Amino acid sequence: MKIMKNENQKSITHKVIEIRRVCKVGKGGKTLNFRALIVVGNQKGIVGLGIGKASQVLNAIKKGQSRAIQNRIQIAMTRTKTIPHKSEASFGAAQVMLRPAAPGSGVIAGGAIRTVLETAGIKNILAKQLRSKNKINNARATLVALNNLRFITVTAKNRGVSLEKLTGRKPYDEVKEIKTQSKSTNEINTSRKPRNGEGRINNNKGQ
Repeated sequence: MKIMKNENQKSITHKVIEIRRVCKVGKGGKTLNFRALIVVGNQKGIVGLGIGKASQVLNAIKKGQSRAIQNRIQIAMTRTKTIPHKSEASFGAAQVMLRPAAPGSGVIAGGAIRTVLETAGIKNILAKQLRSKNKINNARATLVALNNLRFITVTAKNRGVSLEKLTGRKPYDEVKEIKTQSKSTNEINTSRKPRNGEGRINNNKGQ
């Protein structure tokens, strides 16, 4: 889901993933420029990626930052700062796999994937780059995988089915009623008086 351009940008921070010197060959000879790969985010589920080229490093960073702000997306993130389910995506020759992790696990990832996840605000996740090591393609594949995340409530609403039918679980009210019934039966069994002969120790046994 893309973010509107007029959103407040005060809380947005940017990180530089890579700066490389590139060369363009034309009729007049070689033209040297700098290419900057920038990722922006607010640490609360909003992240964007942009590439800037210029003859100076600072100008390339500014261009990449402005393009990353224009390409921001909102991702699904749980209360424990992880993703709701497993997600895989590919971009070009790069393939990325993301898996949710338990609280306290940290960001288990490296390279461009780690920078994108940290800028998005994810604290617990397991990520792996499976094929190419190209930083641009891996960063874009990570954004595609994050954009494919959906909460189960949103999926049930889009399909027009109930959450219980989608998950195969019983409704909360029914589960609560079953628990109360089992609790009442246990109380009845404990309060029942023992019959004649129940609870007595047979002293003659074993003699």
